[in-house]
Amino acid sequence: MPDGTVRQLVFVACCPAFLFSLAGCGKPPSKAPAHALPTPPLVSKCEPGVAGGRLALAVPLGPRSFNPLMATDPASDDVVRLLFGSLVNLNWLTQEPGPGLAQSWTVEPDGKTWTFKLRQGLRWSDGKLLTADDVVFTWNDLMYNRDINQYTAELFRIGGKPFEVSKMDELTVRVVTPEVFAPFLEFFGGVSILPRHTLESFVHTRRFAAAYQTAMPPERIVGCGPFRVKGFEAGKFTLLERNPEYWVTDAQGRRLPYFDEVMFTATQPGTDPLVFLNGKSDAQDVVRADMFEQFRQASTNGHFRLVELGIGLEREFLWFNQNTGTNLAGKPFVNPLKLKWFRNEKFRQAISCAIDRERLVREIYFGRAQPIYSFVSSENQKWNNPGVPRFDFDLDRARKLLAEAGIQDRKGNGVAEDADGNAVEFTLYSNLGNPAREQAAAQIRDDLQKLGLKVTYLPIDFKLLQQRVDETYDYECALMGLGGGGIDPASQLNVLKSSEDLHQWFPREKTPSSQWEARIDVLMDAQMRTLDFGTRKKAFDEVQAILAEQLPMIPTVAPFAYAAVRENIGNIRPSALTPYRMTWNLDELFRK
Repeated sequence: MPDGTVRQLVFVACCPAFLFSLAGCGKPPSKAPAHALPTPPLVSKCEPGVAGGRLALAVPLGPRSFNPLMATDPASDDVVRLLFGSLVNLNWLTQEPGPGLAQSWTVEPDGKTWTFKLRQGLRWSDGKLLTADDVVFTWNDLMYNRDINQYTAELFRIGGKPFEVSKMDELTVRVVTPEVFAPFLEFFGGVSILPRHTLESFVHTRRFAAAYQTAMPPERIVGCGPFRVKGFEAGKFTLLERNPEYWVTDAQGRRLPYFDEVMFTATQPGTDPLVFLNGKSDAQDVVRADMFEQFRQASTNGHFRLVELGIGLEREFLWFNQNTGTNLAGKPFVNPLKLKWFRNEKFRQAISCAIDRERLVREIYFGRAQPIYSFVSSENQKWNNPGVPRFDFDLDRARKLLAEAGIQDRKGNGVAEDADGNAVEFTLYSNLGNPAREQAAAQIRDDLQKLGLKVTYLPIDFKLLQQRVDETYDYECALMGLGGGGIDPASQLNVLKSSEDLHQWFPREKTPSSQWEARIDVLMDAQMRTLDFGTRKKAFDEVQAILAEQLPMIPTVAPFAYAAVRENIGNIRPSALTPYRMTWNLDELFRK
């Protein structure tokens, strides 16, 4: 995704000379014939395609690692997602889980005991059998190893207790969770399974961080995804070739993927759209709204199509720093008199009523966005609560709400003051490098000044802003975006739980700082402990109602999602629910 565009949840011409210069990249993987397909293989519902050819893509900077547990940057994830497989496949069009490495599964009436049945004859890319031992190893030796997995292990603990993952036989794995875990299939089932036979020694010698690094010879990077590594040169390219042991076929019984190779060209951050426009890549998964017109004009030559996907997962929010803590020197993170304003829900409601979202959409996004008033977009029909309170543009209502918060233009000089006579002023931060957001922040500043609020707008580098928001808490107000995750409420835990890192307005609270935050904590925990959709929906509806009333994060707009792809690429099934809008099903894509 473009650098600085969202919180997670950036022109150079491609040089053809290096596209084929693979010398010095390690010994090529073995060309030995593939083993027989597993029983049964997974049969794709895609249109039968044409085998062969190379798909070209651009990725900022290139991957840092081919290790799923070490791939924390977007460029690494771009590649790693094609090298490995999981027990469960998620359909990014429907958000429904389906069979993957596991051909089937069952859950006991207690909702806590799950049994997975693997396909018989699954193979790793080096031809070795993939069995229940690999699944158990992935979880017990890697995912739950605190020395190895420092990012996601806690998600798979309940009350501090891990899931019990055990082998029943060579093809059967049983998982017992301490309590019901609502997103089990999507979250647990979606974890990449890793090979015991190649990685066990790295664990025993405490060298796992060195495993599957980009300098490792390609033949030693063993996976079970549709592709395997063929060549790599730092800062230039990553070349993948089809995995001959892949376990998916089309309806005619032909083994996927269709493409022989995928070439990722490393670009400078922010230049990958220009690489696509110059004809050097075949798909551009994310086209920002501010680049829409440039892409639209270029698409008229008929060489590619620009696809509008409606509202995606990205939303813009404005929030105030409500952190009640102090820094190491004992100084409050937020000026106490300003903190009193920021923590008053009437003040935040007034700010929401002062923002002219329709004008933002009309003048900055040129109609290519939608005003939003709730934490969950109306496009998420499965989980959206349409009945939440709404504080839309209404300056008279905004003034009334400010008065209820003790803030008025008491002297008739156009300056709003609090009950103690302090002029209400604060600094609004946003990030450089996102033209639409920079313009939106300036317009919001102007909107708020109509209420007599003095707002200083200060755009800064995205990394510096991220540091202020996440680490030093040295800011008063921020306009940023959130995206990624999925449509399930579980994907919002890191924002909505008061103890979490992305609880933007007051991260990592030791205990909830308000009754409404405590209530959200209870509701988010409750919806995680049942498999009944109706019960989960009722709890999350209340969460949305609280957020819409309290407005700790004031929603502004949701940009429309766009992507582009060459006209000659088949089996394109675009989805706005993933950063890989055009290539989430890359194993099914082919060149017509």
